Amino acid sequence: MKLIVGLGNPESQYVGTRHNIGFDVVEIIAASFGAKFSRGKGKYLSAKLSHRKESVILVKPMTFMNLSGHAVVAAMNFYKIELRDIFVICDDLNLPSGSIRIRAKGSAGGQNGLKHIIECVGSEEFARLRIGIRLNEQPLSSFSSFVLGRFSEDERKVVDQVLPVCRDAALDFAINGIEHAMNNYNKPVI
Repeated sequence: MKLIVGLGNPESQYVGTRHNIGFDVVEIIAASFGAKFSRGKGKYLSAKLSHRKESVILVKPMTFMNLSGHAVVAAMNFYKIELRDIFVICDDLNLPSGSIRIRAKGSAGGQNGLKHIIECVGSEEFARLRIGIRLNEQPLSSFSSFVLGRFSEDERKVVDQVLPVCRDAALDFAINGIEHAMNNYNKPVI
């Protein structure tokens, strides 16, 4: 069984924001399989699906980004998932829009959701997919307002091309493992 976690913020005001791109990915995975999200045994929504005989649990933490670790630990405990079977999907302010980066482990790199997960599970040893959200290298006056802002029309065109690739990468991880996913998807999307 694999746990695919999309990070984001739970309230309607955050729908469509850059910080919620992890939610967007797990939602398109669920839609591809006709799976529906429902309340989990903790502060998260989950959807269960089967892909090529592999059970996959999709998770959207309902704890807000900075407390994502609580939801991840609750889902891990309920489904009895090992750290090696987790794949976390989040935004990355340091990657250009249109790019993704998959890693088997690593630091939080300034992403507060990843930081809290690392603190809660006590390890950096879990797979993650980071999605670039920065269209250009212009200086930002406020990182917070940028990540909580909505995509511009031009950014949305790029995101709409990236999301299906992220879906495929997450499913590749579920079936073939992290090395296979990294070899196939760590390249420019656009």
